[in-house]
Amino acid sequence: MSAYHGEEAEAEHMEDDDVTLGADFENLMYSADTTASQAPRREDIQGISWHKLSITREDYRKTRLQAYRNYKNIPNSGEASGKDCLKTEKGSSFYMFKKNFRSVTPSILHFQLRELVWATSNHDVYLMSNNSITHWSTVTSSGDEVLDLAGHVTPSEEHPGSSLEGFSKTQVSSLAVKDGIVVAGGFSGELICKHLDRTGVSFCYRTTCEENAITNSVNIHKNSSGALHFMASNNDCGVRKFDMETYQLVQHFHYPWPVNHSSVSPDGKLVTIVGDDPDGLLVDSNNGETVGKLTGHLDYSFASAWHPDGVIFATGNQDKTCRVWDVRNLSKPVAVLKGNLGAIRSIKFTSDGQYMAMAEAADFVHVYNTNTGYIKEQEIDFFGEISGMSFSPDTESLFIGICDRSYGSLMEFARDRVSGSAL
Repeated sequence: MSAYHGEEAEAEHMEDDDVTLGADFENLMYSADTTASQAPRREDIQGISWHKLSITREDYRKTRLQAYRNYKNIPNSGEASGKDCLKTEKGSSFYMFKKNFRSVTPSILHFQLRELVWATSNHDVYLMSNNSITHWSTVTSSGDEVLDLAGHVTPSEEHPGSSLEGFSKTQVSSLAVKDGIVVAGGFSGELICKHLDRTGVSFCYRTTCEENAITNSVNIHKNSSGALHFMASNNDCGVRKFDMETYQLVQHFHYPWPVNHSSVSPDGKLVTIVGDDPDGLLVDSNNGETVGKLTGHLDYSFASAWHPDGVIFATGNQDKTCRVWDVRNLSKPVAVLKGNLGAIRSIKFTSDGQYMAMAEAADFVHVYNTNTGYIKEQEIDFFGEISGMSFSPDTESLFIGICDRSYGSLMEFARDRVSGSAL
């Protein structure tokens, strides 16, 4: 993955919106939250007063599609990737807009890493906000700090291998929150673990002292025996698995290229590995050996996810596509789904397996009904870089983090059980 991060990288591939929208744009944003009932009056779910601007929403969308520079490592990958894409039917409404929370300020450290939003219930969301891991409650419309990483963090528990001196000013590049545990990965290979029901930090660990050490992704999962583990994927080409009861490193796999994302199958037996190579891998979780190769993407991949049936999984790539795979036949994908604007940087399935969402780098989240062979699609259209997205475990809510100096927020969508179930 790219060595650039933060504002330096953002400037590398983003246009200056103020040039198009005018200097008064920020003054035309509603600072208050926008609800579903208010959205029609405000013309926009983000509270943008388009009638006061010199450009319509439709014209700005066209300009944005033309001007946005998708970051890619392989030239023309996005332009060449549309040949085998599925023709979907847009217009479905599986998840209805509920509220846009302007008081939340999601943040992104590295422009290629966008899994910084996690829902643990249909009203509890955890996200990165500047240098803090923050909990947001949609019930009270308020947030509280879970862990401040701007200063010095030291573990309050003793575990073999844990860094007792801790870390200072950790720049969080990856995040996972599940089963009452928070795991944060840092730009210098840091791993920080915290139990939500305990004070202090449980475990601090540095994966490597190499210069190119960024922790690209972390995930919390159960292994094939049912034990709770977490996995870290790093730019040093390593994938490391830790036991969450003892915090011991139990496995360390090494691959030919930096690993940008890994995800474990529901039964804990297989792992999807994607990184700085157009081809991905399906590997055995016990030994890291390759079970199958995933060919078809044209650039580097940064996202993967498993359907709860353990047979279907998906990968997201900078060629602007998501490829859906079946473990029983990896010779070709089940479906190839194309984005509008940029790289597919996050993929999530609902826990019941009915829907899959893929997030582009900015402006678009696409939700597909898996029961229709991914033909039926809902396209959620807004403006801003996406810090992450998450379905709630009960599937009733979808949350999207928007990182932007003008219209940063957390958007909430509610599952439409009436019209959505009919599609």
